[in-house]
Amino acid sequence: MKTRLVEADLFVTDCTTRLPFRFGVTTMTWAPLATLRVEVEDDQGGRHIGHSSDLLVPKWFDKSPDKTFADNIHDLVQSFRSAAAALENDASPHRSVFDLWWSAYRVDAPDGASDPSAALVRGFGFALVERAIIDAVCRASRLSFADALREDLFGFLPGQVWPELDAWDHRVLGASPRARIAVRHTVGMVDPLTASDVADADRVRDGLPEALDEDIRRYGLDTFKIKLCGQHDADLERLLALAAVFDELVPGDLRITVDANEQFEDPIHVVRLFDSLAKHPGGERILGGLICVEQPLPRAISCDPARTKALTDLRAFAPCIIDEADVDVGAFDRALACGYRGISVKNCKGVFRALVNRGLCEIRSTSDAPLFQSAEDLTNLPVVAVQQDLATHAVLGLDHVERNGHHYFRGLDHLPSSERDSALDAHGDLYEVRDGSAQLRIEGGVLAIGSLQTPGYGYACTIDTDARTPIDDWSFRER
Repeated sequence: MKTRLVEADLFVTDCTTRLPFRFGVTTMTWAPLATLRVEVEDDQGGRHIGHSSDLLVPKWFDKSPDKTFADNIHDLVQSFRSAAAALENDASPHRSVFDLWWSAYRVDAPDGASDPSAALVRGFGFALVERAIIDAVCRASRLSFADALREDLFGFLPGQVWPELDAWDHRVLGASPRARIAVRHTVGMVDPLTASDVADADRVRDGLPEALDEDIRRYGLDTFKIKLCGQHDADLERLLALAAVFDELVPGDLRITVDANEQFEDPIHVVRLFDSLAKHPGGERILGGLICVEQPLPRAISCDPARTKALTDLRAFAPCIIDEADVDVGAFDRALACGYRGISVKNCKGVFRALVNRGLCEIRSTSDAPLFQSAEDLTNLPVVAVQQDLATHAVLGLDHVERNGHHYFRGLDHLPSSERDSALDAHGDLYEVRDGSAQLRIEGGVLAIGSLQTPGYGYACTIDTDARTPIDDWSFRER
């Protein structure tokens, strides 16, 4: 299908956390949720609507101490404006969705190796617009995202990004999308591990779990993502405390990833942490379930050969992946050259980028060095952001995904009531009403996501942009 972008309008909803969430150097208590509505025109003159959505998260895309929360939000909004302008002002004839994205994305792109934060911020805007256009053309063609891939609706040509992918048939990704995916529960650095750790005065009392042991009991979790702070003694103590909780409440197999959020200066410090962990009772429970280590180094030095030598030693415990260092289409290639074995998948970094990286995993994997993608989360919230994210993971065949939005924000409470009702009707496998609110339905640690295979990109419910604030009418207020 050939198309062009006619109009792009951004709307904002302020969302307050029910529990504070600390990642890296930041503790988040609120953030604006952006929802994009686009109108596209096909080559027959038809007009079609699509949506995408992302939380505008502070201190992740750009962690510069010189920038405030307000600066971060401004930069992300400007990223969207720049991407939308580049696509709206394209005077070329109607293009395939992939060509529309690729032609604009590669123009005036900052060098991700030398200016990673600028590249990551810029990519956010293109990813937001890209996903909304994908949604619009899927709806126009009455195809799900998986079916659109299988039928090559987007005109995806991965060989234009990496010539070695010319012969890779991406269409097979759409053949059998996953209908279920396990929740990898995030344990933030200030999250209480047991109910007794929550002071009575601090209790939220909203019917949802407030400590890790409550989450495990309620949702049947056995897969976890643990945040590290980069300080040996503090991280060791935290991991051993977690091991005690898992020993009590997760008797079966355990799957764990650890996320350093750029807190280490050398992977050797992670190696030493795991060496120390192995010497303590309970440490083997963590190490025995370890799947991967995520982003130990700051993004600016993540692919510095002088800094990555210890990745070989780290692989004795688990392979390492990049996340914040995944700043452009060349990032995975640079990372592989330094010894990384995997890369995160986040819709906020782009769908076509994730598909290209999947191709590199398949083409470059060997029996001695298998490559992989890991489904990560940027505190995605329902409906659009979380469902499009899950739709991407479904076609990539990933069997577990980091999910944390449902823990730190209260269900679907941020949505207009009509939208909540519509989501419950259209996606009853994914949501339920419990304790007086609509929320994710997690049973046995798993999300059922079969209903995402619907015309459009991952959702069948009505999106009410009239109930949101247009970006031009919204202003940042400190909270």
